[in-house]
Amino acid sequence: MFKNLKQIFSARNKDIRNKILFTLLILFVYKIGTTIRVPGTEDITQDLGFLELLNVMSGGSLRNFSIFALGVTPYISASIIVQLLQMDIIPYFSNLAKEGYTGRVKLNKITRYLGIALAFLQGLVMSYSFLGSSSTAYNYLSVTVILTAGTCFLLWLGDQITRKGVGNGISLLILAGILISTPNMMVDAFGSFVTTGTTQEVALGVTKFILFVLVYVAIIIGVVFIEKTERRIPIQYSNRTTTAYSGNQTYIPFKLNSAGVMPVIFASSLISIPSLIASLLKNNSFSLFVNKYINYTQPTGFVLYVLLIILFTYLYTFMATGLKPKELSENLNKQGGYIPGIRPGTETKKYVSTVLARVTFLGAIFLIVIAGLPIIVSKFSSLPTTVTVGGTGLLIVVGVALETYNQIESSLEARKYERGYRR
Repeated sequence: MFKNLKQIFSARNKDIRNKILFTLLILFVYKIGTTIRVPGTEDITQDLGFLELLNVMSGGSLRNFSIFALGVTPYISASIIVQLLQMDIIPYFSNLAKEGYTGRVKLNKITRYLGIALAFLQGLVMSYSFLGSSSTAYNYLSVTVILTAGTCFLLWLGDQITRKGVGNGISLLILAGILISTPNMMVDAFGSFVTTGTTQEVALGVTKFILFVLVYVAIIIGVVFIEKTERRIPIQYSNRTTTAYSGNQTYIPFKLNSAGVMPVIFASSLISIPSLIASLLKNNSFSLFVNKYINYTQPTGFVLYVLLIILFTYLYTFMATGLKPKELSENLNKQGGYIPGIRPGTETKKYVSTVLARVTFLGAIFLIVIAGLPIIVSKFSSLPTTVTVGGTGLLIVVGVALETYNQIESSLEARKYERGYRR
């Protein structure tokens, strides 16, 4: 890793260095935007509840009620909807997905327009929820337009990073938002553990905080390990021997967590809908029912949350990631490949389905542990809601960081190959 850092900042790789610096500049602009509050509004002091994840992903913008309070969440929601529509639900979208580059361009346009429409709707709901029913229609509309414009500007910033910087722009903005919130989280954790009192009480609080940091680092290491873990199925070809390419074995790799963070986002979004409706209706009996049975901080709500994560993990893995056992079996058969000890055709399909189902179940358990840790810790400890142990945010940070690092490393390797070829 340190060797790669030397290569990045060497004179030979000036363009890569400039891309990284440009990306950091855009992220700095994003940080400035999180501090600019929407005119006529105040900081949100009440408990955000299910909106705490949105606050973390937007770098604390929601609690500050800044112009970036919505973040890029509307665009993520639009992406999820468009991906689901491509699964043979609406023929137009599934046909676009098969058209290659032209289809992807059209789908990206649809996603952006849908994201802006969702931003406007979410901004309208948010302005009504936090400004109260006593405000005027003009105030609601002006706040909604400002929040929607903030999301549009973030999408533009993400495009600039993707085109002129390194990594995926939208993902890096989410990463930056979570990292911006991390120092405040650590300060809140320190303040919660270390209280004023005798020397022994202060020392005990410092020890607890150090243990908290060590556990946090251990969870990060565990997430990195899981994200890199693969289940490999060996493949042989009838027209090729294992020694044909210096003894390299061919595999079909199945990541332990193929679905990424999407199942947790799906489950969180779905389970938060009743809470959102309750906050709009202002109905005490309905709000009480939602808080008692559907809120994921309650036992029944937590069980529902876990079941939704498992369901969406299987749905996303088998439908959205392209890991389809039937297609894999057919492609292997066409290429003259087979799994040792497994007959081609139906048996191969069943074997791949079984392996993928088992790996997906383990991935779902991993997501449940990561998503459930902050809920369990907040339930059985006195830590504030801003302090999370594990959680979706951590999973996003690790995933995006690994993806960006791999992209930079691939660029460096490509440069080495080009220089060696020219010589």
